[in-house]
Amino acid sequence: MINPALAFAALLAIVLGIVHSWLGERRLIGPLLAPGSRDGLLARSAFSRSVLRFAWHITSLAWWGMGAVLALLATMPLETQGRLAVAAVAITFFLTGIVILITSRGRHLAWPVFVAIAGLSLTQVL
Repeated sequence: MINPALAFAALLAIVLGIVHSWLGERRLIGPLLAPGSRDGLLARSAFSRSVLRFAWHITSLAWWGMGAVLALLATMPLETQGRLAVAAVAITFFLTGIVILITSRGRHLAWPVFVAIAGLSLTQVL
């Protein structure tokens, strides 16, 4: 039997990673790294440009990984270890959402998604 709350949280995490990479590349990373807009270190260092792009997309990969963990846990009874794993993922998503909320003053559209993933997950372990 599949846990619907964890399955939905997993789906949200995976979609979040897809949107993060796609929109970030189109609206932030791509324009920032375009030859005409480079300045300072980004203008001088191909390595720095690569690290910036890599770091952006590796964040999406991490969210996909946490979504995969939630998806796997959604398919099994939650024993102590599973509950602890869900709690760790939920706390990570919650803190990320709060940081985004505060630093963007609520303007960044992702913070409610992070908080929703945390909430859906926490309902299964509390």
